[in-house]
Amino acid sequence: MKADSRQIRHPLPRIGWYPSWSQARSFWCMLLACATMPLSLACQQSTAPASNGAADGEAPRIVSSDAPPFPPDWNQPRDASSVTLPPSVNELGAPWFHDVTAALGIDWTHSTSSPIDEYFMPDIMGSGVAVFDANGDGRLDILALTNGGPTASAKHALWMQQPNGQFRRLDNCGLDIAGHGMGVACGDFDNDGDVDVYLAQYAGGRLFRNRGDGHFDDVTDSASVKNPRWGVSATFVDFDRDGWLDLLVAHYVDYDPSHRCISGSGLADFCHPNQFKGTASRLYRNRGVKDGTWQGYQDVTAESGLAAKPSNGLGAVATDADGDGWPDLLIANDAQANHLWINQKDGTFREDAVSRGIAFNGAGNPQANMGIAWADLDRDGRMDCFITHLAEELHTLWKQDRPGRFRDATATMGLGTPVFRGTGFGTVANDFDADGWPDLVVVNGRVMRRRDRSQMSAKDPLFDYREMNQVFAGSSKGFRDRTPAEGGLCGFPRIDRGLAWGDIDGDGQTDLVINSLQGKLRVMRNQAPLGEHTGLRVRASDPRYRRDAINARITLIAGEQRWIGEILPGQSYGSSGEPVASFGLGTLARVDSIQVQWPDGFVESFAAVDLAPGQILTIRLERGRGKGVQ
Repeated sequence: MKADSRQIRHPLPRIGWYPSWSQARSFWCMLLACATMPLSLACQQSTAPASNGAADGEAPRIVSSDAPPFPPDWNQPRDASSVTLPPSVNELGAPWFHDVTAALGIDWTHSTSSPIDEYFMPDIMGSGVAVFDANGDGRLDILALTNGGPTASAKHALWMQQPNGQFRRLDNCGLDIAGHGMGVACGDFDNDGDVDVYLAQYAGGRLFRNRGDGHFDDVTDSASVKNPRWGVSATFVDFDRDGWLDLLVAHYVDYDPSHRCISGSGLADFCHPNQFKGTASRLYRNRGVKDGTWQGYQDVTAESGLAAKPSNGLGAVATDADGDGWPDLLIANDAQANHLWINQKDGTFREDAVSRGIAFNGAGNPQANMGIAWADLDRDGRMDCFITHLAEELHTLWKQDRPGRFRDATATMGLGTPVFRGTGFGTVANDFDADGWPDLVVVNGRVMRRRDRSQMSAKDPLFDYREMNQVFAGSSKGFRDRTPAEGGLCGFPRIDRGLAWGDIDGDGQTDLVINSLQGKLRVMRNQAPLGEHTGLRVRASDPRYRRDAINARITLIAGEQRWIGEILPGQSYGSSGEPVASFGLGTLARVDSIQVQWPDGFVESFAAVDLAPGQILTIRLERGRGKGVQ
């Protein structure tokens, strides 16, 4: 295949690359065409009667678009010298992210269970990826999920980082099974000091216990978490604050493979989720240890209240959303109102998303809610919520104005007019350039075909679903779209799904790992120029439980300034990241104190930390070594 200039790839002596300005011109021209295309929308039809095309009381969702997410001739050569770049593009600077996958020794391709043009719905929805330390050696490893089905030769892959920074695939590790992989959660459920794994899958999830050396045992049956429902995202959380990690699994629809659907253009396509009934997300309570033996889980979905509201669950985050010190449960629902389950502190939850402003967008409409990023995006001391949506919609930012109360601030925060729109799945909020303001990354890929069919559509069945990714740089004035500068991450259309994060190379900067439908696993190294910027990464652990303190809330104090973060690996879409609270601090030279609100509500204050320009420091805080705060 002849190399295409707009893939913006060429080797350089160092790891990573920088695009030439001529290539950037070509990329910008492509984005301008995307941004100016009119959207002509059509709704999907079914070849069989639909019993639930839309939820009661909800308007049907727009599910197809006439407009391509990128120009039909994106893969054709173009004379970039005639393109005039807007001044803002030149101001974006060098790219932050660089594809280092091959340099790390990773070569792995995601699979689906059938050709994409057979329109088996689970094929278009997976898969996730995880970044975690699988064997306790202090180096981050990568678990990539595939979607080939239980009898396929393709299997999930655990890539172990070696002392030299290279990666090697670990075979026969227990996690390398075949299946319809959707999502992954990482956490130490038996408090033995090793990170365990839950795999959310179509046709049933699986729970794996870590032996401590990167090998895992399937304990699904003995742990009482076997469930045939379609799970997508999952996360560990100690919802009852007893010191043992419970498990939340977001379940999608009750899919019937015999039900066939067509798009608005009259062609066969993947079904709209509301063609099927939703299912209840599952909550499993950890029963802890008795007589030295871990007792597994108890399904408390019914008694907790979650069974009362089945939904099309895709994304899941467990966090204290109302500021009372108890973790709540946020479910991002596809083509339906989101659910925010408020912890009643007695083992039950009350669904309260509508009254708290996070169920619908600012226009009062339900959206195709998928991936979730939870962070203090405007640095007002309260955590905000960013959720990805369809290309025909907008990714939405809900700002938390007061404890537990949210409003749609997408437009006022600068996210209302992106360079182009995409159907977002995985998303991460992190201050990648350490300027003091969190940034956003979104990976995209359609779930239903575009109405306009080109010659490329016939040659490549995936063509109609490919889209480019997005990067938004945060500032005190809101977000700015820096997608045109990120050729490695955003410059080539793919169908990306899982997005995980972590400092893979140990330089302090947060890197990204992307799982792409029928595409190569990619590791994107963060090489954003730091200049005089400083940063701090905080790990928090409780020696009583021998594990990371998931849901610990971290506050950095420097004079009158405050930064807040949370140990929250279960975010994004079907993915899990490094359990670290990461802060960019601009030119700050010293953090006066650090406060940690531990998952059980106890607050400790830790001593000052000095920072060096151009460096991001990583520290570990241990419960009991600070000073208690009343």
